[in-house]
Amino acid sequence: MNETTALNPSSIENLDPKEYIIIKNARVNNLKNLSVAIPRNKLVVVTGLSGSGKSSLAFDTLFAEGQRMYVESLSSYARQFLGRMEKPDVEYIKGVSPAIAIQQKVSTKNPRSTVGTTTEIYDYLKLLFSRIGHTISPVSGEEVKHHTVTDVVDFVHSFEENDKVMISCPLQANASRSIEKELEILLQKGFTRVIIDGEVYYVEDLLEEKEIPKGEMEILIDRAVVRKDDEDNHFRIADSVQTAFFEGHGDCHVVVPGKEARNFSDRFELDGISFELPSVNFFSFNNPYGACKTCEGFGSVLGIDPDLVIPDKSLSIYEGAIAPWRGETTKKWAAPLIKNGIRFDFPIHRPYEELDDEHKELLWKGNSHFKGLDAFFEHLQSKTHKIQYRVMLSRFRGRTTCPDCKGTRLRKDAAYVKVNGHSITDIVLMPIDRALDFFQTIQLTEAETKTANRLLKEILNRLEYIDKVGLGYLTLNRLTSSLSGGEYQRIKLATSLGSALVGSMYILDEPSIGLHPRDSDRLISVLQSLRDMGNTVIVVEHEEKIMKAADEIIDIGPDAGNNGGELVFQGKLQDLISHGETYTAKYLKGEEKIDIKQGNRKWKDKILVSGARENNLNNINVQIPLHTLTVITGVSGSGKSTLIKKVLYPALGKMLGTVIDETGKFDTLGGDYKSISQVEFVDQNPIGKSSRSNPVTYVKAYDAIRSLFADRPTSKQRGYKPAFFSFNVDGGRCEACQGEGTQKIEMQFMADIFLTCESCKGKRFKNEILDVTYKDKNIADVLDMTIDEAMEFFKGKNAIITRLQPLQEVGLGYIGLGQSSNTLSGGEAQRVKLASFLGKGGNKAKDHVLFIFDEPTTGLHFHDIKKLLHSINALIEEGHSVIIIEHNTEVIKSADWVIDLGPEGGERGGNVTFEGTPEALQEVEDNYTAKYLRESFS
Repeated sequence: MNETTALNPSSIENLDPKEYIIIKNARVNNLKNLSVAIPRNKLVVVTGLSGSGKSSLAFDTLFAEGQRMYVESLSSYARQFLGRMEKPDVEYIKGVSPAIAIQQKVSTKNPRSTVGTTTEIYDYLKLLFSRIGHTISPVSGEEVKHHTVTDVVDFVHSFEENDKVMISCPLQANASRSIEKELEILLQKGFTRVIIDGEVYYVEDLLEEKEIPKGEMEILIDRAVVRKDDEDNHFRIADSVQTAFFEGHGDCHVVVPGKEARNFSDRFELDGISFELPSVNFFSFNNPYGACKTCEGFGSVLGIDPDLVIPDKSLSIYEGAIAPWRGETTKKWAAPLIKNGIRFDFPIHRPYEELDDEHKELLWKGNSHFKGLDAFFEHLQSKTHKIQYRVMLSRFRGRTTCPDCKGTRLRKDAAYVKVNGHSITDIVLMPIDRALDFFQTIQLTEAETKTANRLLKEILNRLEYIDKVGLGYLTLNRLTSSLSGGEYQRIKLATSLGSALVGSMYILDEPSIGLHPRDSDRLISVLQSLRDMGNTVIVVEHEEKIMKAADEIIDIGPDAGNNGGELVFQGKLQDLISHGETYTAKYLKGEEKIDIKQGNRKWKDKILVSGARENNLNNINVQIPLHTLTVITGVSGSGKSTLIKKVLYPALGKMLGTVIDETGKFDTLGGDYKSISQVEFVDQNPIGKSSRSNPVTYVKAYDAIRSLFADRPTSKQRGYKPAFFSFNVDGGRCEACQGEGTQKIEMQFMADIFLTCESCKGKRFKNEILDVTYKDKNIADVLDMTIDEAMEFFKGKNAIITRLQPLQEVGLGYIGLGQSSNTLSGGEAQRVKLASFLGKGGNKAKDHVLFIFDEPTTGLHFHDIKKLLHSINALIEEGHSVIIIEHNTEVIKSADWVIDLGPEGGERGGNVTFEGTPEALQEVEDNYTAKYLRESFS
């Protein structure tokens, strides 16, 4: 480390907290009395190996202190609900601004969450349409209007002073009552006069007469005089109009004798249809009033999934293409079709994928010769009192698009409300870059502009930021759970940017995740604009381009885990390259390289996907070689995730009976896919659903550790079984925190915080269990070890070592054995899953697993990518196949086969722009990936 880059702790004390955020002697996690001064209102990149202490500095120290200081600033009444927040283990921190953290957490699984709701744009759209939306009749195309009391009062006051006015309404007679009875009721209500065919009569006079004149009868509500400056007169007329609307069931008649007569209606109807008045809830699919009644606002319904009913479309009906009709008892349903198919010209020997639409529909509807699939499932439904029928039905159920709202989630009539000729469903279904154009060129009347001005500013502001971070190809209706890890990070970034705070401290965890190098420049401009607004932007990042754009680089190291936690460099990128001796510097200078290419593997087996056209895919065909490393790349939004996650993965999974997700639209799956015995999607979702889940339990090493402690003499004397050393079941665990070591404090309107359990002091177990030791370490001490330490500690215990070794091989030697899964980043969780597969090994003769990795370089330093690729190649050497969705040029370089999608994102993407080897790709002209790959090869 260059001496000029290190900060002398004593010199920190002399710095001005108005100019710097000063941290002295931080000891959080693996930080070793780290002291650093971060310049305010600058773009600062914190880098270093995975596990070196970057997140400990940025999130567990800086953000935690910012959050704690905020809570302390609240009133004592508010603080009692927010619990106790522990101060980070640091001597002091000065100059901390209000902190906003955008962490590397995996996207929500909430089925109601969309891009529009996550970014808050949909909330503003609901307000916009409820305030200035025009309801258009679907019959005539005319605008539906209704009159208000104000409209009628304004009409009355449009006449000259002292003009006489009559306000009346039709008599809404009850068919079960006589006209005399109706007139008596009117008298009781206080009305004294009626109008019959234009003539005014006293009600009392009519009741005295034996014969009431025939004709249209109206109630005379009031007779008034126009007095424009008389406020009491204004109120009187308004009150009379309100009464007329009520008594006339929506109708009010105003007559100015000798001048004009006019009918008014406050009913919202046209063309014989009664419409709903637009309101905020009318456009909300999270509210029963606005949600589609069929799918309750989910956009999909639980129905019979055709892909589960006919999983292998290459089979014919005769060969058993229809899965539920293959059983011993259910094959009787297929028999009439096979026997009588020739009578109505049904090709029972033709593969299902080659049948025309008419024949496919016939299979479901049936005819006079056989009962179709619809009748079969109706029969099962009628027998659901028996468990075997319920089980069978559940095997073929899946989420299908709602037939009523077509996936828009809203009630149908919400689409009748238009702003500038577009409904809210039109806007949420168009790509964000087109929605941005729409709002930039929107044409409104002066009154509408005045009403909607603030709303439009908020909508435009957020749409612009989403477009700037490279997500202009998404739609606002896109489910948040269907986004890739990188897309979700940038959605959260855009949401934070949209709030446009000033004087804050933004801490971002790798915003470049899932971003093609082409799109990094746009992200950098967003980060710089955030800085220029007067914020301190601290980015935990490994991306070289972002490092180049930074005002300052902080490198933590020198290694990971216990060998990290030190400040090894602080300064400009040029100084890091010139003088730095860190891993980061060596890779930037080219002294270290990720070069594990083993030559292109020869392949003959492949999977063929034909006619993929889900989302923006343009009816593409791709071939994916087996027993090789295949990389799917392309600019953000080009269709990579759609091709693999929405088409290939569910299509293969359904054939193997392991996936029930809805399959995207495609024609056929061909090639040698039947050789695959298992398909594993290794994403960045947390490992395990419980916060007690951790790496050592996930890779099944903890069973052997518990057995080892149960075999100790103390355990045998006291009768402790292996379960006593588990924090997942009652027995030896601390009951105050249920074996978690921490207790969750719900923060009401802030993120929840986790505090160390006061009962067990974070040890997770009862004190008597901690009496049992192995090599002077109890079970809590073992869980506090890192993987590297445990590998040394358990030397000779093969049952434990063989399970832990893969974690070390994928570069996770620095994480704790008992580290809670909710503290692992998405990239770390993904590598724990990879390690569990490596630990299982696999029978080369029988097992052929297809592994799909979604951006596995997330959170990885150059040095860690090298380890990751070694592990992935180990899977291929065991006879498996690997597909990686990735932008990192080092990974693309190491692939055997590359499929590049593009040429752009969204509607201008979805085409195969290249298929072949990385060497061939770099020779291609006018290709974004090829351009950056050439730079990497050079």
